[in-house]
Amino acid sequence: MRRPTPDPIRPGQESVWDYPRPPRVEHVDRRVRVVLGGETIVDTGDVVRVLETSHPPVYYLPIAAFVSGALTPGEGSSFCEFKGGARYLDVHGGGEIRPRAAWNYPNPAPGYEALANRVALYPAAMDLCTVGGVEVTPQAGGFYGGWITPDVVGPFKGEPGSMGW
Repeated sequence: MRRPTPDPIRPGQESVWDYPRPPRVEHVDRRVRVVLGGETIVDTGDVVRVLETSHPPVYYLPIAAFVSGALTPGEGSSFCEFKGGARYLDVHGGGEIRPRAAWNYPNPAPGYEALANRVALYPAAMDLCTVGGVEVTPQAGGFYGGWITPDVVGPFKGEPGSMGW
């Protein structure tokens, strides 16, 4: 399948088609807030994002920044050819539980050490996720955990017709 035509970029935006493969990890100067069950379960400015071709950024937040009890071990695991072995976590907030709604890399592969002791969340499973005060749109598809904000343009992996990108 051919690479799609990237969406036009306006001032202040970046294209996921300019992101690298293998993915790049970078610290960002933005505050991230996540709400589940009406409760803010994390609100932090200690934010790392992973950028990979065709995917909106995935935000990784310090485990220690979550309210007590918000993260518990979940079922299953997966493997990323770049980042290594991931474990899933259940997310709790406001009396609600979202099974396997988060993941982390307890022993990330070389080059991805910045992900140690951090967690990524599926924004579709949360009530609200914000980056820099802006509400996030979840990346399409149940497997992907990208966070779409107005400053990121696609098209994005996970949308209909994107299989094979």
